[in-house]
Amino acid sequence: MKTKRHASLILFFLLLCNCVCFADESMPPQTLWFSSPANDWENEGLPIGNGALGAVITGHLKNEIIQFNEKTLWEGGPGSKQGYTFGWPESGFAEKLASVQQQINESGEMNPDEVAQKLGQKFPGYGNYQTFGNLILEHKNAGPTASNYRRELDLQTGIATVQYESGGVNYTREYFASYPDDVIVVILSADKPGSINVNTGLNTSKNRTSSILLTNDSISLNGALHDNNLEYYARLKVIPAGGTLTKKDNFLAVKGANSVTLLLSAGTNYLLAYPHYREPSPTEKINRIINNAGAKSSGMLRKRHLQDYQELYSRVELSLTENHSNLPINKLLANYDKGDTSLDRQLEQLYFQYGRYLLIASSRAGSLPANLQGVWNHSNTPPWNADYHVNINLQMNYWPAQVTNLAETTAPLFDFIDALVPPGEVSAKKIADARGWTLFLNTNIYGFTGMISWPTAFWQPEAGAWLARLYYDHYLFTLDEKFLQTRAYPAMKGAALFWMDFLSKTKSGKFLVNPSYSPEHGPFTAGAAMSQQIVFDLFANTLEAATILNDTDFIEELSPYFEKLDKGLRIGSWGQLQEWQNDIDKPDSKHRHISHLYALHPGKQISFNKTPAYAKAAKNSLNARGDAGTGWSKAWKINMWARLGDGDRALKLLGEQLKSSTLDNLWDNHPPFQIDGNFGASAGVAEMLLQSHLGELHLLPALPEKWANGSVSGLVARGDITVDMVWKNASLVSATLTTKHERKILIRTTASCSAIKLYPPNSHSAKAFTCNEGVITLNTYQNDKFELRIEPVKG
Repeated sequence: MKTKRHASLILFFLLLCNCVCFADESMPPQTLWFSSPANDWENEGLPIGNGALGAVITGHLKNEIIQFNEKTLWEGGPGSKQGYTFGWPESGFAEKLASVQQQINESGEMNPDEVAQKLGQKFPGYGNYQTFGNLILEHKNAGPTASNYRRELDLQTGIATVQYESGGVNYTREYFASYPDDVIVVILSADKPGSINVNTGLNTSKNRTSSILLTNDSISLNGALHDNNLEYYARLKVIPAGGTLTKKDNFLAVKGANSVTLLLSAGTNYLLAYPHYREPSPTEKINRIINNAGAKSSGMLRKRHLQDYQELYSRVELSLTENHSNLPINKLLANYDKGDTSLDRQLEQLYFQYGRYLLIASSRAGSLPANLQGVWNHSNTPPWNADYHVNINLQMNYWPAQVTNLAETTAPLFDFIDALVPPGEVSAKKIADARGWTLFLNTNIYGFTGMISWPTAFWQPEAGAWLARLYYDHYLFTLDEKFLQTRAYPAMKGAALFWMDFLSKTKSGKFLVNPSYSPEHGPFTAGAAMSQQIVFDLFANTLEAATILNDTDFIEELSPYFEKLDKGLRIGSWGQLQEWQNDIDKPDSKHRHISHLYALHPGKQISFNKTPAYAKAAKNSLNARGDAGTGWSKAWKINMWARLGDGDRALKLLGEQLKSSTLDNLWDNHPPFQIDGNFGASAGVAEMLLQSHLGELHLLPALPEKWANGSVSGLVARGDITVDMVWKNASLVSATLTTKHERKILIRTTASCSAIKLYPPNSHSAKAFTCNEGVITLNTYQNDKFELRIEPVKG
């Protein structure tokens, strides 16, 4: 008996080691864990994903439902029973647009409802992102109760686990979404042989046809959406170790197994290609994926997942405290800002890394980009269709990608925008009789580039220009000239062509956007600040790109527009940065949109270094708007305060987001759940530690007082420079830079030049090292690495 018990314990610990390798206690914990199953999908579920596939782990003991998604399962689009127009207007739109422009020119403004009545469009067949289905696990394990329950997500491994004891047996469930094998993997194990008894099944929603097929080891689910006849297919493969596997109604029943591995994959016949968006049936592809994954052991699947995931995730480490608690995540969140500074720093660094985790899990090459909910959605009618809002939300999703060393996650974004260009060219022609391409407030996976009818959110033709800046920023970070020439510049040039044709010229010779609308706020006017700033940003970036690529003809064509474009920068009567051409800003407005500060972030027109008067005005506007708002709004303000060099205010906004706009599982809460706040906040933390948008590396530009001691490694600056830093007592101690390109760089610190030393002193970079008022100038070389140390000045 003693020998059997001893062997069982050894088996249990071997299984634990095989399933999850917990970090050493001295390492900062990077886990979100609960002491009970999730009672609410949105508030307590733990998400896993591989870009295309996503699932939420709730961990119920008996009847476990693993809700899963595949990002291409969408209603609407071509083939929708409602019809589909891409949001394009019918004939006669040009006259309506001209009348609106004329009225704005004559009266100065128009009511949004009046404009929407004239220009808004019906948009049948827009569609909703759909839940795919549920993986059902009916656990038949012995024991009416369970103890020592723990449900966790380990950010360092991308693996979720459920552990508990029942009937004298310790059970472990392990869940991960493998990108290299394109499957969701579930592994059930126990510390006593023959203890796994489970029924496994699949189901889906009623708004589609469905057929379930059972074979000896698999369950297949297939059908088509009623709305657009989009075909879908999912397959679950059940692989028990020991025991028996039999068919039971629509389930596969496992009895007496030592462990069970479940493999799930899903897809549709959607294709990201205008105008039809269809490819052959997904059945053959999914079967191939499952067969290939099924030929590998669970250990090999885990190993391949870890190698892929950790290569991305482990690039960046952030440490803000040496003390760490093992509190469940809901309690850690509830205790934030209650006096325990170590808990506060622990949650802040965890939240930063969680944003990086979510981006890896919801945006990988070969899939669609992260939508309003990333990849996770348990509804067929989700908020805002769980679509792509392009007046900030999609853009914000990718703010952390470059700076937090996850450039690879942008691949779906650029594929998606490239696919929007052809229908966007039709929109440009039909709506504005313009060249190039554009789109408006929102889009779906079917190339929707026209308009909707919601008065305060239908007119946002600057969306294409804003998306184009993401292309150029990717180039600035990577210095990938092939990407600039073949991907970025064509998209930027097309967006610029649209605005060259669509801008209105005033009597004074200035170019304005008309009609123009500052998102969800105020009247329709001509030349609202955000509109002008975005177009200015587009023209400036496009001219830079054209210069790099020596496109002299387009430089000559675009330059006159750029020179005469109103920049959208005005200081108003109470010292604010004006939101509109006329000084009508209300100092008591607390509106969550702060779009007129685009020039501060993500643009670069405003900074204390180069435009101190405008920076002060932007600060006045931020102060007036206050720190309230939805999750994404607070995230944007974090970045803005960081750009203004106020780390304490940026941290206050992060705290406000954690206290009032964050769910127990750390998902951003708009409300409801909307993922852009997670991504925006992670980018904001990075912005507090490193900035490079002004042509120099600014080290610790907005360090909060409460972050006086810490370290970060793996952040990336424009110029493809990786930066590691250590700081103590709010002062930089050292910075290690790894460069890949030969070029001249500037580095700004708060240290005196006499205290800055470069190591190794005989490196190539040291030979050209100069320093003036804390700004270091040096030349970098290919695959170079050097360290800046701040040393006490002797004497």
